[in-house]
Amino acid sequence: MTIGTQQWLDQVTEDVIDPDRPICDPHHHLWDHANSRYLLDQLFLDLRSGHRIVSTVFVECASMYRAGTIEAMQPLGETEFVNGIAAMSASGQYGEARVCAGIVGYADLTLGHEVGAVLDEHLRLSDRFRGIRHAVGWDASPQIRNSHTNPSERLLSDERFLKGFSELAKRGLSFDAWLYHPQLEELIVLADLFEDTIIILDHFGGPLGIGPYANQRPIIFEQWKKDIKALAKRANVVAKLGGLVMPINGFDFHKRDLPATSDELVASTEAYYRYMIDAFGADRCMFESNFPVDKQSCSYAVLWNAFKKMVADGSESEKNCLFHETASRSYRIS
Repeated sequence: MTIGTQQWLDQVTEDVIDPDRPICDPHHHLWDHANSRYLLDQLFLDLRSGHRIVSTVFVECASMYRAGTIEAMQPLGETEFVNGIAAMSASGQYGEARVCAGIVGYADLTLGHEVGAVLDEHLRLSDRFRGIRHAVGWDASPQIRNSHTNPSERLLSDERFLKGFSELAKRGLSFDAWLYHPQLEELIVLADLFEDTIIILDHFGGPLGIGPYANQRPIIFEQWKKDIKALAKRANVVAKLGGLVMPINGFDFHKRDLPATSDELVASTEAYYRYMIDAFGADRCMFESNFPVDKQSCSYAVLWNAFKKMVADGSESEKNCLFHETASRSYRIS
């Protein structure tokens, strides 16, 4: 994955809107790949771009796995790594933001009930550990890259996966759901099976816009709305609003000479945000950056400006929920 360079992003600058509003960014990653580095220094450059980020939640990305141990236990290395980053931030040396105040890691739910031992070890390693994401994004088209966990088709109904999923609520852990829009009906069934487990929908449920889904946005949008309306009726589901300008979504901002402005983001994507807030209510929705993935299309400051423009007509209570309270409550960040 190629991340937009800072030089490219710096071509678009904007005054920060409502700079004093406290924000919990409930979805970002940290990694050190051969051609892409996003660690504490890079994250803080974004967090200090003008908006008042007071806390963040790290979400798994197969980063810094343990070597020399069995495969099931390798993801524990990511929690160790991120907890160290969180401790650095908690020292206060880096400013107000409490980075990685919540940690969403990975555990292979297809281990069935045996995954409980892995979850317990995550919890032992960090009191910031809040849940897991076992990405299940799958599509039959070779033009769609499946999730990094290499999921099988219809994994959400796999018997071993369901047994593993049952271990989450026993420990008060949530499940971040990353999938593609044709799989939303499967997620609805899962939410009904596990009403005692908090499910956090990532990135609008992954509306695709490439490969066989290119140039079909109006048709896909109508089906997506029906599925989202049904999903929103499940009280144990909350939604993250962001992650909508990745290359797979088909808006193609990453292909341009200039990155997106906040007005362009609003014009292209506002209908999704408006519908999600109407369906779930502001108290079950939270804005997310999904950085550095969405950095392929726009800067951090521009993205949060777009969010603020989309809800400029909202009440103060609604804004508090969308920018801070829903995320803090969902991930138990005090």
